[in-house]
Amino acid sequence: MVSASFFAAVSYIIYSMNTHNLSAKTAAFLETESTYGAHNYHPLPVVLERGKGVFLYDVDGKRYYDFLSGYSAVNQGHCHPKIIASLVEQAQKLTLTSRAFHNNLLGEYSKFITQYFGYDKVLPMNTGVEGGETAIKLARRWAYTKKGVAENQAKIVFAEGNFWGRTMAAISSSTDPSSYKGFGPFMPGFALVPYNDIAALEEALKDSNVAAFMVEPIQGEAGVVLPDDGYLQSVRALCTKYNVLFIADEIQTGLARTGTMLACDHEGVRPDILILGKALSGGVLPVSAVLADDFIMMNIHPGEHGSTYGGNPLACAVAITALSVLKEEKMAENATVMGELLRAELAKLNSPFITTIRGRGLLNAIVIKHANPEASWDFCLELKENGLLAKPTHGDKIRFAPPLIITKEQILESVDIIHRSLKILA
Repeated sequence: MVSASFFAAVSYIIYSMNTHNLSAKTAAFLETESTYGAHNYHPLPVVLERGKGVFLYDVDGKRYYDFLSGYSAVNQGHCHPKIIASLVEQAQKLTLTSRAFHNNLLGEYSKFITQYFGYDKVLPMNTGVEGGETAIKLARRWAYTKKGVAENQAKIVFAEGNFWGRTMAAISSSTDPSSYKGFGPFMPGFALVPYNDIAALEEALKDSNVAAFMVEPIQGEAGVVLPDDGYLQSVRALCTKYNVLFIADEIQTGLARTGTMLACDHEGVRPDILILGKALSGGVLPVSAVLADDFIMMNIHPGEHGSTYGGNPLACAVAITALSVLKEEKMAENATVMGELLRAELAKLNSPFITTIRGRGLLNAIVIKHANPEASWDFCLELKENGLLAKPTHGDKIRFAPPLIITKEQILESVDIIHRSLKILA
């Protein structure tokens, strides 16, 4: 008997071929993935097989500008030669020992990254969401050990509109029904305040059981939402005042994406716990890190937290190189200049369909206004046809976040593609 999922897969492929002019080769890849893979994503109908610098190439050889950068995992550009060289060299020596043993690179990496960002200790993990989970565990343990919160009473405060993954803890802090609906019951001990609302945050922090406030300096998945100037400085001051840890989720905003090494650097603030991921490996394998000083980190003892792959020698070698090239190639500086150019050129389009252009560095977004609720999706399909890849978030918002190595000429060519693609909305 043929399953309903098979019919759904075939229907999707037929729909795609009829509406997106897909080649038979592309359609075959889509059909196989849809038939045998879970349907937990709704990607654009493009099948990629190669990347170099700011470009991606599909299975038919067509070239695209990458304006998503793996959700900022590929800040350094696709297959950066120095990062790939480190990957290959280390992969031929040793890839994994687990933390049951020492390896010769973990100490070197730990020294490198803690000195790079100015913290006492690093706890290495793999994915960004694991970094978030780790930060919460550290904050809770600190609250019980140092702040004097009664066992099982610690609270973590989050900003509404946050996104840091889809684990049970992450969705328990979410305000997006597509993340949490149908997955309860949820993690206790979490509280929410509006993003960019200092008065609401102060009221929440008055609760002596609050261990930490975890926030994105700029909300990425929500559509590149920037807070008011001075927000992070006020967050830092309030956390200090009420003896609460300031956790900065810099997984998407960090590592030169916004024009400084960390988005917190724009306001000169230092979080108590810093979470990094994505571009920490240049997009070649999952690597994340949680950084904190000893008074927080050393409350976790052997056997109380860990990861099979966390701190593996392959990840350590790659991360050192990925961090090094950010500074060597002045990617933060380029992000500042190219981001200003991108926003200025988008503004010159004066499109009636773009109501908002916002961003910092090369983390940018536009908001589409159109009677058709699928207009943003249709626009992204047209962008794809014209050689640029981007994807909507929350319906009407589209992030424009190319690799940080993009040039002026490439920005201008990309804006021309955007201009031509807007005609689909007319």
